[in-house]
Amino acid sequence: MNRRGELDVIVVGAGIAGAAMALALVRDGFDVALIESRPPPAWKVEDEVDARVVALAADAVALFDDLGVWADVLAARASAYRRMRVWDALAPGQLEFDSADRGEAALGWIVENRLLQHVLWRALSKAVDDGESLRLLCPAEVGTVENEADGVVVGLADGARLRSRLLVAADGANSPIRQQLGIGTRDRDYHQRAIVAHVGTERAHESTAWQRFQPGGPLAFLPLADGRSSIVWSLQNDEATRLLALDDAGFCAELGCALDFRLGAITSSTQRFAFPLRMRLAQRYMAGRCVLLGDAAHAVHPLAGQGLNLGLRDVRNLRGQLQRARSRNSDHGAAHVLRRYERERRSENAIAANGFSLIETSFNSDSTAIAGLRGLALGIANRITPLKRRLADAAAGRL
Repeated sequence: MNRRGELDVIVVGAGIAGAAMALALVRDGFDVALIESRPPPAWKVEDEVDARVVALAADAVALFDDLGVWADVLAARASAYRRMRVWDALAPGQLEFDSADRGEAALGWIVENRLLQHVLWRALSKAVDDGESLRLLCPAEVGTVENEADGVVVGLADGARLRSRLLVAADGANSPIRQQLGIGTRDRDYHQRAIVAHVGTERAHESTAWQRFQPGGPLAFLPLADGRSSIVWSLQNDEATRLLALDDAGFCAELGCALDFRLGAITSSTQRFAFPLRMRLAQRYMAGRCVLLGDAAHAVHPLAGQGLNLGLRDVRNLRGQLQRARSRNSDHGAAHVLRRYERERRSENAIAANGFSLIETSFNSDSTAIAGLRGLALGIANRITPLKRRLADAAAGRL
C-alpha cells in the first residue's frame, strides 16, 4: 500500500472469475484486497465429482496456466474433450469438431467448479502467507460503496473502511454492488431449468462432448475423467419437474432416448439437481471507479457452455487494460481505462448472450420447416472448413 493506506484494487467476490482476477493482479504487483462473505466449499479427491462442472476453453486454460494453478487442476482431476458432436433431434445434419484437425491435444477441459475454486483459494492463501500484496478479507461483507474523484471507499459491515483506486465487482448474477451502483439489467426468463447429474453409459464417451438439440431444450453430455458423463439438460419448467420426480430407472430410460442412444443405455445416475435459466445483461459495466466482472455483468444460457469462459475473458481484458495503464504511469482507475474495458467486453458478451438466445429460440421450435433449415445449417457449417474453423476459434477464445 502507498503512504495514504490506499489499495490499488478491491475485488468483491471470490468465485472463479473474482478469485482469478485478484490472483492475476497480485501476480502483476498490484496491492489488492479480496472481499468474500465465506470461503469456498472444501474439495477432496475422494469426494464425489462436483455436480457443477465447466467446459474450459483454450484461452481459459492458458490464463490458469499463467496464474500457476493449472498444473494443480491437472494433478487433481480434469478431463480433456477431444471431439464435439452437435446434432438436431428433428432433422438430419451434424456438426463435428476434432482437436486432431488442428494438431492439438484437446478442444477443452471438463473441470469441477469446486475444484477450480479450491485451487484458486489455495493460491490466494499462499500469496498471503508469502507476504505478497494481498489482503484476503473473509468472512467480510460490503456495506457501502462511495465513488470519489480519485478513488472509491468501501465500508464493510463490521465498520472497517477501505480506500482504493478501483473496485471490481465480481459478486454474482444478483450482484449487490451492481444494485448499489444503480446499474440496471436487461433480463430474460427462459422458463426453463437445467437438470445436472453424472451418469454411467453402456458405451465409452470417447472423450467427446455430445449435444443434441430438442424442441424442449438442448441436452449435453460432457466426458468425465472416471468414464462417466456429466449431463446438462435444459427443459421447460413443467417437463423438468416431471423428470426430477422419476425414479432413477425411469430417468435413465428417458435420458438414453433423449440422446438417441449414442452412448447406449444409461446405466446409472447420481442425485439430480436443477437450476433456473435466465439471461441477465448489465446495461453498463462501470460507474465511477467501479467495474463489473463475470456473472455480475452477464449471465447467459448454458447451451454453449460459455458462461465462465466469457467471465474469464473479462479477467484477461481488464488485466491487460490495468497493466497498460500502469506501464504508462497512468491512473489505472481512470474513466478512459475502464471505458475501454466496458466497450470491448460489453459488446462481445452481448453478442454472445443474444446469439445463445437466438439459437435457443430457433432450436426450441418443432416446426418441420424450421427444423429442416436447422439441419441444413449444421450440415453446411460442417462441410465448410473455414467456417467450422472460425466457429471452433470463437469457442476457444482465439478470435
